[in-house]
Amino acid sequence: MPALQTGGQIRITPKPSAEKVTQVTMIEAVSAEFDVRLARTAQDREASQRLRYQVFVEELGGDGPLVDHAAGLERDMFDPFCDHLLLVDRKSDRVAGVYRLLLAENAARAGRFYTSSEYDLAPLLATGQRLLELGRSCLHPDFRGGTAMYHMWSALARYVSEHKVDILFGVASFHGTDITKLAAPLSLLHQRHLAPVELRVRALDKSFQNMDLVEKDHLDTKSAMVQIPSLIKAYLRLGGYVGEGAFVDHRFNTTDVCLIMETARMSKRQARIYGGTSA
Repeated sequence: MPALQTGGQIRITPKPSAEKVTQVTMIEAVSAEFDVRLARTAQDREASQRLRYQVFVEELGGDGPLVDHAAGLERDMFDPFCDHLLLVDRKSDRVAGVYRLLLAENAARAGRFYTSSEYDLAPLLATGQRLLELGRSCLHPDFRGGTAMYHMWSALARYVSEHKVDILFGVASFHGTDITKLAAPLSLLHQRHLAPVELRVRALDKSFQNMDLVEKDHLDTKSAMVQIPSLIKAYLRLGGYVGEGAFVDHRFNTTDVCLIMETARMSKRQARIYGGTSA
């Protein structure tokens, strides 16, 4: 049935089944180091959830109602409706990185986007453009600092192109919930990278955290930038914005910001950054 857009969420009737609804697209890529592909089986999905458990639960101290501590799986209600991008190390056959992808039509079947539990998505839904939510991105510690994320982003770019996505968005996290320690980087994001009004989602009142905490004249921008996680900085380099306000997530021991990227703007930035052009 058609989705009803209410209060920044997507709601459907009747209640959807929890079966996989996306059609796996072949976006396999092979390099000397890695294979990159979408999960095809329940075992593939569990492999992604196992890495998520290692990073989000064991490393960062997160938790959730569907987390399976006995099996070591970080999972939630949205997993059956998503595509799961896997980066596999060719030498060890280990999953080195994962990305969770939720297209708008599958968010409708799930009942809403994950991000709508933290942000009012009404501005994005009102655009009428094709949306893709990014989430649960992580790399195994052994593969950080190398080319792993580049290969994942290359595969993501193919997925975005194939599905004709206009806007990508999702929450990205700072570790911890002590806002005094995060005041500088949050202020920098608010002052320099705030989304335009027509795309400016807002953190829900229940956990809204003002990000404009340090006056511009007193902000050490260099130090603040160092404190911003590398994934968020990567999005910013590609022309990403942030929504208004941070969301303090005590369950996952994180402070979240909502990142928004327009693919047309991102493509121009990619050409400039990676291709050396003046576009």
